[in-house]
Amino acid sequence: MYKKVNRKELRKLRKMGFWKNRKKHIKKPRLCVFRSSKNIQAQVIDDENRKVICCAASFESSLKEVALTGKPMAEKIGEIVAKRAIEKGIKSIIFDRNGYAYHGRVQVLADSARKAGLEF
Repeated sequence: MYKKVNRKELRKLRKMGFWKNRKKHIKKPRLCVFRSSKNIQAQVIDDENRKVICCAASFESSLKEVALTGKPMAEKIGEIVAKRAIEKGIKSIIFDRNGYAYHGRVQVLADSARKAGLEF
């Protein structure tokens, strides 16, 4: 008999690997990515003060007019969140892929954030 694979549990285990290393760099804010089948969103979070510094999402009203999907939308979100973080005075962050593979839209978002000026 085959065991049923619970993808949510596997993602949760991958997320725990990030948090083991996060304790070393708690002073830096983190860029957290969430993706669904249709949307992608990114937040810069200060874990010391438990505050969201800035965020960008594909379902914002300003981005609905652009009508991009997939990797082009992820690239746009990476540029926007990097610009907003730099305006708040944040240049260096930790990238939290939130248990997702560093591939596809997550990788495009990270690369565009780097090009826009964030260091991680």
